[in-house]
Amino acid sequence: MADELLWRKTHCARMDHGGCALLVGVKDNRIEAVQGDPDGFLNKGYICVKSKASPDRLTHPDRLVHPLKRVGKKGAGKWERISWPEALSSIAGNLLKTKEQHGARGVAFGVGMPKGLDHFILIRLANLFGSPNVIASQDVCHAPREITGIHTCGFYPVADFHHKSKLALLWGSNITSTNEEGEICSMFLSQLKEGMELIVVDPRRIDLVKKAKLWLPLRPGTDGALALGLLHVIIEEGLYDREFTEKWTHGFPELARHVQTYTPEKVSKITWVESGLIREAARLYARSKPAVIQWGNPIEHNTHTFDAVRALINLMAICGNLDVPGGNVEAHDPKIIGLGPLVRADLIPAKAKEMISAHHRVIPRLMTIAPAFFRKAILEDIPYPVRAAYMMCCNPMLSYADSRQTHAALSKLDFLAVADLFMTPTAALADIVLPVASHFEIDDIGHLGLGHGYILARPRVVDPPEECWPDMKIMNELGKLMTPAEHWYDDYHQFLEDVVKPSGLTYSQFCEKGYLKGPDRFRQYEENGFRTPTGKVELMLSTAEKFKLSSLPEYKGLPEEDDTEYPLILTSAKSRYYLHSSYRWLEKLRKLRPHPQVEIHPATARQYYIQEGDDVVLETRYGKIIQKAHLTDTLDPRVLCAAHGWWFPEGNPETQYDWEKSNFNMLTSTQKLGREFGTPNLKGLGCRIYKSA
Repeated sequence: MADELLWRKTHCARMDHGGCALLVGVKDNRIEAVQGDPDGFLNKGYICVKSKASPDRLTHPDRLVHPLKRVGKKGAGKWERISWPEALSSIAGNLLKTKEQHGARGVAFGVGMPKGLDHFILIRLANLFGSPNVIASQDVCHAPREITGIHTCGFYPVADFHHKSKLALLWGSNITSTNEEGEICSMFLSQLKEGMELIVVDPRRIDLVKKAKLWLPLRPGTDGALALGLLHVIIEEGLYDREFTEKWTHGFPELARHVQTYTPEKVSKITWVESGLIREAARLYARSKPAVIQWGNPIEHNTHTFDAVRALINLMAICGNLDVPGGNVEAHDPKIIGLGPLVRADLIPAKAKEMISAHHRVIPRLMTIAPAFFRKAILEDIPYPVRAAYMMCCNPMLSYADSRQTHAALSKLDFLAVADLFMTPTAALADIVLPVASHFEIDDIGHLGLGHGYILARPRVVDPPEECWPDMKIMNELGKLMTPAEHWYDDYHQFLEDVVKPSGLTYSQFCEKGYLKGPDRFRQYEENGFRTPTGKVELMLSTAEKFKLSSLPEYKGLPEEDDTEYPLILTSAKSRYYLHSSYRWLEKLRKLRPHPQVEIHPATARQYYIQEGDDVVLETRYGKIIQKAHLTDTLDPRVLCAAHGWWFPEGNPETQYDWEKSNFNMLTSTQKLGREFGTPNLKGLGCRIYKSA
């Protein structure tokens, strides 16, 4: 049968952050096979289990295939089929009504992690509508690293695996399991085979520890303290790059004095990492040229993320690993449209002052609204009321900290529209639900705006069901109804053409090439300095007083104070089989991980009379859930690692698919937030565990 297939090239998307080049075998508008493309720019033939299962999204019997309108009580799971014109008219009418009553800022536009060009068309829609409020999970994903980098060294320092590295410091990045944003594990693994050394910083003994020279099993939530401990050793022992530090850093003497107190012995008590290991890791990183830090999402999961990221950038800088091949670099985009013109930022000049976040004095450059502040605006009218929302590519009921608060906020909205592939707990609370075309069924561009210096072609390989529309088409049509029509197109495909036009290519020519990568430019600071107020890497922030920030990275304490009532430390991890809360309805993936499971050390399990597979209650001071116990010695006996993103598509629609039962964010809170980004604590939570009755 393989001989009868028509093989088409595209890139994976919406299964993780995407980036793997694929060969997709199609017959009669149906995908029969998916393979990794050996010529793939990033993956070189690699493909994960999620991608192999991805065609099943398109043919699932419970897929949304018609626009739906709520009938009866919100969240009761009762719907009637409506036409697209009626759905679009209802959404436009309700959002314009809210604008009339509360101003454009009373309407929010929500999105999940960036999926493709549709992310920026949503921002365009919000800007043209006049709303400064685009809600995203950037407070716990990507923005802390990106924006802290801009404030510290003038750019977002990404790991460069395109050039040889002597050593990789893998910090909270389980790259062979979940493929970090912009990084596919194949290039990393290729370098390991060629002799690159490895240090792993992770509370869990992930698979890559087997290949590592050192493993630093830190206490969840203490990343900042460990980074400061490494800085202490490197400076104390004179292992730093003196030439770079003296010429290109601001505040080194102050940093040196500041980290004197962060001795390995002191840091060991905080992080649970042996002092000898801290010294050994610091020396190995400092002496390896070049060395690269591949940092993961977990360092952005507590209120101290700003300080932790700054400390890590300081580490890159003083060791001479910033903006050098094989280190952490500034990636340069190819010739494509600028994001500002694409989203029509010029038409909302007062956005930074009008955003909900402005009231909470978040750090400059964060242009999306943290979910905690969005819900405060709904529930408390602070700083002003938000009464309606349009959401796509997201499931806030599972992904936002404090799910009860999310349920209350979404339930209070006067109007909510959701565009999705499947009926989720979030969509279940909507007034209108729109069925979307998914990846493989839409023409798209991947990795736009992610700061990694390349974009990927995602041409469609099959056509969607008749009433399943691409998100870009939905927003293009809504834009015509709610904003000046001249800013929109007869065909949404023109947005794809706009993006690649500066390169001299059409979209189809871009798809033939497969990707566009910007030029490699290293050590540009030698010509122009760094794009900071001092022209140097600001180990000590020159803008600290202006923005009311600490001038040097500090360790401000545990995410939560120790509490004898909750003696264990709870963290969570993404699954290699799912994307956050997505795809638990896909049988091939569900078979691989059928239940939400919490990892518990055998010694701890014995202490609490727990056996493998038992239903157990996880309880924090904020709530409790049930997951299944999985015994493993890959973590400290004091640590539990729970599954993230669990709900039950097979559950009761009238209770929004049992969203409370096993959902990790029933255990989190927004009572305490990091001021810089509005980040809540998702790691290092006090917890107790016991068998479920």
